[in-house]
Amino acid sequence: MNKKYISIATAILILGAAAFKVTIANETPAEPVAEEVKSVAYYVANTKEAREKNRECYEQGNMQANQNCANSLHALQISFVGGDRVSGYKYADR
Repeated sequence: MNKKYISIATAILILGAAAFKVTIANETPAEPVAEEVKSVAYYVANTKEAREKNRECYEQGNMQANQNCANSLHALQISFVGGDRVSGYKYADR
């Protein structure tokens, strides 16, 4: 009978250790997810998000830190300055 209890205790310890290992494996942080790149057109259509992203980039100190920073800035320039003035190209008389 003593061997039976030792076998059961050993099995319980092994199962407990396996469950602990699985729990710890699930809690390890995953690799950081890259931010989805949004187009200039998206930011032109969503100026509130463009302003938020622009503010975030400005606070980081680098307006060209990533593609979203550049796209949001360009969208705001198009929306509030005018698309023909952004690139320096001027249209013929309208």
